[in-house]
Amino acid sequence: MDTILITVDNKAPNKEIIEQAATILKNGGLVAFPTETVYGLGANGLDAAACKKIYEAKGRPSDNPLILHIAQKQALYEIVKCVPEKAEKLIDAFWPGPLTMIFEKKDCVPNEITGGHSTVAVRFPSHVVAQEIIKASALPIAAPSANSSGKPSPTKASHVIFDLEHKIDMIVDGGSAEVGLESTIVDVSGKIPMLLRPGAVTKEMIEEVIGQIEIDPTILSKPSSDVAPKAPGMKYTHYSPKADVILVQGDDISKVKQKIKELVKKDLQLGKKVGILATEQTKKDYDCGIVLSLGDRENLE
Repeated sequence: MDTILITVDNKAPNKEIIEQAATILKNGGLVAFPTETVYGLGANGLDAAACKKIYEAKGRPSDNPLILHIAQKQALYEIVKCVPEKAEKLIDAFWPGPLTMIFEKKDCVPNEITGGHSTVAVRFPSHVVAQEIIKASALPIAAPSANSSGKPSPTKASHVIFDLEHKIDMIVDGGSAEVGLESTIVDVSGKIPMLLRPGAVTKEMIEEVIGQIEIDPTILSKPSSDVAPKAPGMKYTHYSPKADVILVQGDDISKVKQKIKELVKKDLQLGKKVGILATEQTKKDYDCGIVLSLGDRENLE
């Protein structure tokens, strides 16, 4: 398959390109596009056959649910049975944005995208390109991260190209994603909302709006292999790079830096290729390996 690669202005995307992407989606094809969290791999969320292509392209297990993306609040009521009061408060506080909520689904939502559950995950992204493509398609768009299943999520179009070129119809390059981590997921279908996947919208932020919530046990422990996950990221390996990753932590930054240098030196002597993820404050302290800065320690975002 030849994949169309096209670049758009992420603030004011070209309408013809948006329409081209929307037409592919309406015709059952796959389009990768930017959101504020990561790049998503979109398909018609009401078309089971189209969504099956997502699973095939990603190598994604069929019981791993997909998230439906909408671009106007009214679209939510067309695909879910009810919106609880606490969910309405979260919508007012965090939509559009990096929060996904799980609701009881209507029959129009195929079971194939929900992992067989009677619930569906829904999100309203804030990225202009994502919104315009969804609006132009006039559909809820199923869109997991646009990468091979289990691998690190793509934050640039080049990452999508590396994983999915020749497997999907189109890649819309709208620059780098802002958050870089997939959305927070909260189940609002029960009596007490439950956090299923952490993300940029934190537990503390949610509790400021609706009060105390529960945390799904699978966040803190290994989930059962024979239970179908209710949301993405709950059962299968997620965010897994090909390289070994070692986290060095401690209260004494000088000792941390010294330990990192020892580990790097040891691996370099073994002929390995080594990278160091540092901060703006510490990157100058390393004189070997490939040093990359995560940013400023005073700016966690």
